[in-house]
Amino acid sequence: MTRPRIRWHIPVFLAPAVVIYTAVMIFPLVNTLRLALFSKIDQERVFVGLDNFRTLFFDPIWSEQFWNALGNNFWFFLIHMLVQNPIGIVLAAILSHPRLRFSALYRSAIFVPTILSFVIVGFAWKLILSPIWGIAPSMLDAVGLKSLFAPWLGKEEYALTTLALISVWQFVGIPMMLIYAALLSIPDEVIEAGEVDGITGMAAFWKIKLPLILPSIGIISILTFVGNFNAFDLIYASQGALAGPDYSTDILGTFMYRTFFGFQLQLGDPHMGSAIASAMFAIILVGVCLYLYGVQSRMRRYQL
Repeated sequence: MTRPRIRWHIPVFLAPAVVIYTAVMIFPLVNTLRLALFSKIDQERVFVGLDNFRTLFFDPIWSEQFWNALGNNFWFFLIHMLVQNPIGIVLAAILSHPRLRFSALYRSAIFVPTILSFVIVGFAWKLILSPIWGIAPSMLDAVGLKSLFAPWLGKEEYALTTLALISVWQFVGIPMMLIYAALLSIPDEVIEAGEVDGITGMAAFWKIKLPLILPSIGIISILTFVGNFNAFDLIYASQGALAGPDYSTDILGTFMYRTFFGFQLQLGDPHMGSAIASAMFAIILVGVCLYLYGVQSRMRRYQL
């Protein structure tokens, strides 16, 4: 009886990816969690356990900033879920229609903003929406709607929503392309069987296509959740590290940046910054686990 041959090529080919992933992802994550358990007292690093998290959640100075940033993060995510993903589904359904001409051109035009730099997008929209030299006031004036214009990035009640909609404009191409690919993967036999039963047009989308692309929608929801709770670039590029006006656009990413590296008169504190980063990691991990648990429970219910 011969022994099974060891496939050495598998670990050999996996090793570079594992080493790189460990160096740029696992090690920084572990080191961040370790830093969150220490603090600097009299220029010496001292182990303080969970005191940094207790300060972050319950100290009035820190907790007010943390809960404000967390609430803004949830609002940022909610707008993407309620605006970006439904628009992406609608665009994918339209562009997947076999009789639509120039669909490739439309797909490319919608996807192009996704590959643009955050700095370019943030600065460009800041110029567009400027009440002094922006083109938004004149464009609204041209259609008789100038009364609707307001300095949206300069008002606390509008700034975060405006930035979220700018982010939707930039990234709507990602859910569109994922749903588009899922729609194209549906076998023609399934659609033709529905047509035989009289299910056509919008009814075919709601009763046949939508249930079949739900797994893709679930993946998009996870990516949206993770991406929005890691958001930083657009806020920083357009509103700066202070996330103005009056921290109304402050999210966990900008809050962590100011705390860890410092900004203007605020000195950096790597230990409290690591505590914020660890809290972000925990929130993302819990959110993804809850979603996967819900999916698994639903699958078990269907099997029963």
